[in-house]
Amino acid sequence: MGSIEEKIDLESDEEIPFSTSQGTRKVHSFDFETSHIGSHAALSNSWIFKKMRTAPLRSVYIVLIKAKINMLLPFGPLAILLHYLTGKHGWVFFFSLLGITPLAERLGFATEQLAFYTGATVGGLLNATFGNATEMIISMYALKHGMIRVVQQSLLGSILSNMLLVLGCAFFTGGIKNHTKVQEFNKAAALVNSGLLLMAVMGLMFPAVLHFTHTEVHFGKSELALSRFSSCIMLVAYASYLFFQLKSQPSLYSPIDEDTEKIEEDSDEDVPELTQREAIGWLAILTLWVSVLSGYLVDAIEGASESLNMPVAFISVILLPIVGNAAEHASAIMFAIKNKLDITIGVAIGSSTQISMFVIPFCVVVGWVMGQPMDLNFQLFETATLFIAVLVVAFMLQEGTSNYFKGLMLILCYLIVAASFFVHVDPTKDLYIVNDIV
Repeated sequence: MGSIEEKIDLESDEEIPFSTSQGTRKVHSFDFETSHIGSHAALSNSWIFKKMRTAPLRSVYIVLIKAKINMLLPFGPLAILLHYLTGKHGWVFFFSLLGITPLAERLGFATEQLAFYTGATVGGLLNATFGNATEMIISMYALKHGMIRVVQQSLLGSILSNMLLVLGCAFFTGGIKNHTKVQEFNKAAALVNSGLLLMAVMGLMFPAVLHFTHTEVHFGKSELALSRFSSCIMLVAYASYLFFQLKSQPSLYSPIDEDTEKIEEDSDEDVPELTQREAIGWLAILTLWVSVLSGYLVDAIEGASESLNMPVAFISVILLPIVGNAAEHASAIMFAIKNKLDITIGVAIGSSTQISMFVIPFCVVVGWVMGQPMDLNFQLFETATLFIAVLVVAFMLQEGTSNYFKGLMLILCYLIVAASFFVHVDPTKDLYIVNDIV
């Protein structure tokens, strides 16, 4: 009886909305226990039923209704209807972009909720991983249909968007909000990520140089073999980086906390809105819905390029990554405003590192299994753009401080990149479907 009474006391403390105080609730529970055991059990069951009924509705409200960006969710089903009813690829592409945007942001939200239960370091890794889920799903669909250049350019655009646009907006808004003090972050961790990005540039550069200097031993085959070998090496390097970050040297990634009391107060105020099971469930649901919309998005790229009179390079490098990086964009700006720049760097630069050192090599290996000639030759224009962008970001990070002017420079650099790809024509005649050469 004592255990039942304690259980009912706990439930009544949390669940009875009409009770006025804790003392009153305990008196009511004692009276029920001594005089109305039957009705007490019935009421307990009704509370449990109410909890089971309202918890899913509360979860649906938080994920699908509460955020204003969810106003764009109906555009996803609308894009599917237009695909079957009209066949107008321009509108299907446009509405698919609008429909995927809130899904990408909600993926980031669910990941942040899960991070409350996993810790900061693992949470940052989860944020980068599920933040890149949209890009990976789109890349898998495009790779399955042999759209090699779309895969290459969309992943390249995601790296550029994270490094220049996302990080630039975060530095700019954080610098404006905290203009009275210098914002600092862990310089050592940022330099490790910069080194990995430069290694990725090296992996992309050699196949391109080998191809355009016509110095291959076997034309077309040596470049592909080098790409596959380099991809395996890059995957090993990224796995080593994860071990180094999570197990070997976790202290290297500890954040710089000048005002520890304020940060502790902020962490106490941050309370998860979803349970661990709810967060995992929503991650699965949102990822599935993104994968469905990604199929229609990829199918509409060719027709959208013709109907909108817009280069495929601009669509792949600029438009697709902006949508896919919605989660990183929102998270990075939010943490920069809160003066938590280490998390901002982990989201923006960590995501770029993951795409360049894991997603791109992974796509090469998957293409190898599929029989698709996916390689690391991103063409000279794209490779040169990535190389310059990595150098600019590395110089911005070397001091370990940020301000709004650095953010403004990164945003302006991204505008130059966007304008360049708008007037860029891919030298490859067959932009989309690449025939098997293996």
